[in-house]
Amino acid sequence: MPRSDPASADAPHRADRSPIVLVALALTLAACEESNIYVAPPPPKVTVATPLTSEITDYLEFTGTTEASARVEVRARVAGVLQSMGFEPGTEVQQGDILFVIDPDVYEADVQRAEAAVAQAVAASDLANATLDRVRQAGEAVSQTQLEVAAAEARTAEAEILARKAELRQAAINLHYTEVEAPISGRAGRNRVDIGNLVGAGEATVLTEITDFDPIYVYFSINERDLLRVLDLIEERVAGEVIDPKVDATDEAKIPVEMGLADEAGYPHQGLLDFSESGVDPQTGTLKLRAVFENKGVPPPLVPGLFARVRMPIGQRADMSLVSERAIGSDQSGRFVLVVGEDDVVEKRNVRVGQLIDGLSVIEDGVQSGDRIVVRGLQRARPQATVDPETIDMASLKASAAPSAPAADTSQDTTAAQ
Repeated sequence: MPRSDPASADAPHRADRSPIVLVALALTLAACEESNIYVAPPPPKVTVATPLTSEITDYLEFTGTTEASARVEVRARVAGVLQSMGFEPGTEVQQGDILFVIDPDVYEADVQRAEAAVAQAVAASDLANATLDRVRQAGEAVSQTQLEVAAAEARTAEAEILARKAELRQAAINLHYTEVEAPISGRAGRNRVDIGNLVGAGEATVLTEITDFDPIYVYFSINERDLLRVLDLIEERVAGEVIDPKVDATDEAKIPVEMGLADEAGYPHQGLLDFSESGVDPQTGTLKLRAVFENKGVPPPLVPGLFARVRMPIGQRADMSLVSERAIGSDQSGRFVLVVGEDDVVEKRNVRVGQLIDGLSVIEDGVQSGDRIVVRGLQRARPQATVDPETIDMASLKASAAPSAPAADTSQDTTAAQ
């Protein structure tokens, strides 16, 4: 059997692969002839703004608690069965309104008994005075002792009238207390005792409470250092004025106080500082202050027991720089902003940050009026790197201004700043 030649058997396959090999070799040679050139990416785009320059008011900020200007517990002052109730719980009542009536029958009887006792004492006094007159007219027919006894009996009868009149007055007072009146004007709470129950037996039973919401107080504490600044402010305001010694200096100074609740933006409520304790507490090193705020409305906008944010103005400074709070970052070195120089190179600048005003932070130190501060795209800006800046007005970044950037970009900037 003849042998087949392997070389002759592979010949057709080699003939089929040869065009492919030639094409691949040609492409490889062509690629080797091209040079690798690196093309740098364009600088990242960022948004910059120059600081606002404005006169600002310095504030001291505190936390406090709202309290009612007056709160009274209405109690039963005499014992008896609660007969009726003359108000709706939770409504406004006026001073002198009859809130409850305690069964008055027993006390009306006491008044009548006391009136009878007074009449009896008056009759006894008339008899004693008549007897004294007859003894005096008898002259020497009676002894000195008889005269003195008659005079003493007349005086005793007059004293008895006074005692019986006092009892009558006490009975009338007790009868008056059967009508429980509102001691102050304000909002009445719920009734603590239902009609038909015995009240006032052995104790002055609490029937309800009345709270005066208007005005409302806010109590807060100030430390010694800030207190000295406030005292200097008061001294400046009253300097050269004639002060009434009967009026507190804070009334003359009329220091304004602003207040906001936990869910409110800013400090929408305006009031005045009207009271302070007589001295600093040596245990805490603080002084308790009180501000008063108007609180009209039904229901009133403020109720006792709320957490309150309080601030007081203590001075003004001109030409202060304000920068969006979103442009301020922080790291181990402290707070900083990114500043774009004339050659569009980013510089990290440490700053000292003051109070926040309408979404803009007061920069105490670290920036100048013409600096271009990166306000958007902080995640793309790196110190010593070149950027492509786009300029906007810093005023457009106030909290009160309409948003000028997409929500997603704002969220990224805020995250970067943090």
